[in-house]
Amino acid sequence: MIDKDSPIPIYYQLEELIRTQIENEALQPGDLIPSERELAEQYNISRMTVRQAITNLVNEGLLVRKKGKGTFVAERKIEQPLSKLRGFSEDMRSLGMVSETKLLEFKEVPAPLKVSRELRIERGDLVWQISRLRLADGSPMAYEVSYLSKPLIHGLTEEIVQGSLYEYIEQELKLKIERAIQILEPSVAFKQESQLLAIKEKAPVLLMRRTTYLSDGRPFEYVKSVYRGDRYKFVIEMYR
Repeated sequence: MIDKDSPIPIYYQLEELIRTQIENEALQPGDLIPSERELAEQYNISRMTVRQAITNLVNEGLLVRKKGKGTFVAERKIEQPLSKLRGFSEDMRSLGMVSETKLLEFKEVPAPLKVSRELRIERGDLVWQISRLRLADGSPMAYEVSYLSKPLIHGLTEEIVQGSLYEYIEQELKLKIERAIQILEPSVAFKQESQLLAIKEKAPVLLMRRTTYLSDGRPFEYVKSVYRGDRYKFVIEMYR
């Protein structure tokens, strides 16, 4: 309940009440929460205070406003640990979700300068370029563009790249994937990304760039991925 004599701001108390209901699954993803007026009457507080609490929870990604419909509990974010090197399909399978890949583009291209440096090849050497939309349980999660070394990763087909590339590389090509250098930074969705990911233009996203290496130290993949900021969070386990 709301304690008006507490030094804790009332809007924050309301935030915690709603957050606890979400964490305890009393409120499920997709549930419509009471309106500002209803919450104000229920807790005998001002609508301005309710609005501040709701806005904070929307900004936090726990709630989502839908124009003309109300405010709903947001879909839970997918937690991806950064301590394990896995492909998207492997990640979703480990979470009990059904992964799907929509192949947008698959072709051979001359390696751009950045790609040639990351893959340690000559600029202009042919590489595989694969653009894919990654979905989990039918919802778009990430848009990625991968570049793979043709001499190392041979025999690719449209059928193969619509599945798990890492499984193909390790099981069919018998190459051992060992490590990756990954850079994460916040960004916003541009027009093409927003359309593919079904989010608003300039919505917050997570931009990931990764170079992946085989066990003999050779880089074979450079990938740039854009993850939905409202559906993804990365978890880092740290030791001292």
